[in-house]
Amino acid sequence: MDLSYSEEHQRFRAEVQAFLKANWTPGSTKPTPDEIKAFRRKAIDAGYLYRGIPREYGGSEQAPDVLKGQIVREAFARAKAPGELSGVGISMVVPTLLERGTPEQKARFIPPTMSGEVIWAQGYSEPGAGSDLASLRTRAELVNGEWVINGQKTWSSLAHKARYMFVLCRTEPDAPKHKGISYLLVDVKQPGVTVRPMKQITGESEFCEVFFDNARTPADWIVGARGDGWAVSKTTLGHERAGFMGNAEASVALFEKLVDLARRSTYLGQPALQHPLIRERLAVLQGMVLAARYSGYRQLSMMSHGENPGIAPMLNKITASNIAAEIAAIARDLMGDDLLLSPDPANGPVGNERWSGQFFGSLGMAIAGGTSNIQRNLIAERGLSLPRDNAGANE
Repeated sequence: MDLSYSEEHQRFRAEVQAFLKANWTPGSTKPTPDEIKAFRRKAIDAGYLYRGIPREYGGSEQAPDVLKGQIVREAFARAKAPGELSGVGISMVVPTLLERGTPEQKARFIPPTMSGEVIWAQGYSEPGAGSDLASLRTRAELVNGEWVINGQKTWSSLAHKARYMFVLCRTEPDAPKHKGISYLLVDVKQPGVTVRPMKQITGESEFCEVFFDNARTPADWIVGARGDGWAVSKTTLGHERAGFMGNAEASVALFEKLVDLARRSTYLGQPALQHPLIRERLAVLQGMVLAARYSGYRQLSMMSHGENPGIAPMLNKITASNIAAEIAAIARDLMGDDLLLSPDPANGPVGNERWSGQFFGSLGMAIAGGTSNIQRNLIAERGLSLPRDNAGANE
């Protein structure tokens, strides 16, 4: 593993830092949406953001270089500068369309997604098809040049705010369950679609149930071939799970905030940072965080040399879930009853109240994006060639 940067990459880092110094100065007031948009435009024109997206779709169209991409992410994070937009539209839909979409689909959907004009939601899980996703029952029939969709999806993040949804539907009911699925793009803002937000333990309503009652979408809004949606969905999920590699830096930042909380807290009558139990737990946690960071660097090093990181990206998701749970557990023990203070979802978390959201949110990380147990099965079976776990579904 080579963790050093070449002279070319060191020069590139200096260029990025100079750009940030000239164009972004963190202030005491929150930047306006117009200021953020203008900065992102400058960063795209300079070749720093959306490096893998063609210019015709709103990207900077740079030669592939995973190390330069990591340098940009780290530099922007340190400067607290706006990076690339988040959400499933950017992280999942855009790369899937670039790989699998038609020219018309790319031209129609990618530019407004890149600009933030439209929000996307994911239509995968169903009440009876979560871990065993291929058992989904939402169906679509081709009628007079349109797909007519009926069924239900659940756990769809931000569906109540989304304009479009990418939906897995069964289009060949007599085919084997993995072969009869198609990947459709659907306009959520139509009479045949009902979105119902679900109240979460945090008090927020980020997740939604979505009901399709003769909802319609054009025949050419299918991504990939008819019945090939399972393969397309694996492309999409691959991009989602690759994104967990970026969680290592987020874990480092959150760990530093946890240490700051410990510095301001007492535990069993003495300063928390002086208590041996807290110090030991923080030391173990720091080891987990740094191991995750260097695992990410190892994967970047492999990719930069044209090597396949194999199952390593699948480990990122489990690692991120474990770290989030341990950070939340230590914060809970430091704060005690104060953890019950809940931030106002309308105004966002304030002060120590943000740890309430962190604690409750960590409970769902082991489920979101594929449960940790399912990920372990996939790693064991596909990566280590161990026998299949017949006790639980895993696809």
